[in-house]
Amino acid sequence: MIEITNKIYYVGVNDRNKNLFEGLWPLPNGVSYNSYLIDDEKVCLIDTVEVDFFVPFLKNIQEVIGDRPIDYLVINHMEPDHSGSIALIKKYYPEIQIVGNKKTFGMMSGFYGVQGNEVEVKNGDTLALGSHTLNFVLTPMVHWPETMVTLDTSCNVLFSGDAFGCFGALNGGIIDSEINCDTFWLEMVRYYSNIVGKYGTPVQNALKKLAGVKLDYVCATHGPVWHEYINKVLDMYDRMSRYETEEGIVICYGTMYGNTERAAEVIARAASQAGIKNIVMYNVSKTHHSYIIRDVFRYKALIVGAPTYNTGLYHEMDVLLSELAGKDIKNHYMGWFGSFGWASKAVAEIQKWNDERLHFEAVGEPVEIKQSLTDDTFAQCEALGRAMAEKLIAER
Repeated sequence: MIEITNKIYYVGVNDRNKNLFEGLWPLPNGVSYNSYLIDDEKVCLIDTVEVDFFVPFLKNIQEVIGDRPIDYLVINHMEPDHSGSIALIKKYYPEIQIVGNKKTFGMMSGFYGVQGNEVEVKNGDTLALGSHTLNFVLTPMVHWPETMVTLDTSCNVLFSGDAFGCFGALNGGIIDSEINCDTFWLEMVRYYSNIVGKYGTPVQNALKKLAGVKLDYVCATHGPVWHEYINKVLDMYDRMSRYETEEGIVICYGTMYGNTERAAEVIARAASQAGIKNIVMYNVSKTHHSYIIRDVFRYKALIVGAPTYNTGLYHEMDVLLSELAGKDIKNHYMGWFGSFGWASKAVAEIQKWNDERLHFEAVGEPVEIKQSLTDDTFAQCEALGRAMAEKLIAER
């Protein structure tokens, strides 16, 4: 039994077995599915967990309330990692009333065939449990259309759904003040950039709705319960949703026989010698794109390069650029380079991605390398690295 504060309990579970979150994003440190229980005159469960973990989830609930019934289930978000146990909860607690907004119930019926005992709430509605009162704030498209957050106004606790979450299982401690959070900060950036990154404007709208609200605890559906670090977490989400960045360059490349990689090394060295310290380099065929996307969100500048392949762009670079375009990232600089054996295409295809989908500010002259580096293309690579460095330094 883990009490967060004032008869609010953590009843979530950890998943250290799943390899890819949503079948896409690596989970080297696992992930938690967080659910919370308010033990008041009326018992209220906030969100559920992925259905595979229902048995330990049910035991966690019963450890708090024993044989008492659950009066309400609040659903802040309908993704199955949080709503997957709804149908089974209803079997164990058939009189439970499910609280959500209009869009919640359409999804609940579609995913699980569950209907009835519904309490529909609108933005600003409240629900009294006894000494606890819940206030519902709709936050559409953070990052699904039905998302909302629930504020316990009696003790300044925000049940935030996926907002303010991060990857990583919880290894004993639940509240940030009980654990070493060092591993969670970059995982929060990766979680935000991979999952929520496209929805910067809706995140900003949600933050405005919460502006001025006193918060002592933020209870997300993934990662630690935030208490000591609430201001840091809110600031990180604010900056990321406004696409604010640090000074630095992400250089990512595809390479078959090493020639494009050597060009990337020349570019990186030139940028470093020009005064840029934050430079990260990735082979797009070796590093999972999840980590590259994370660092593109962190740093202002991106330089990409790849060979021509089958009269088009090297496949893994094409995939990465598609993923980045899908995030609607703003306020970035971009340079590019490419290589070819007998038919030039890569440089033109990268430029097409930027012109039509990415819309980053182009910096420096693109470099096109035929077969391998020459003295001229070596110098052009150096010029590209310096141009990006000088662009960043001019903003200091």
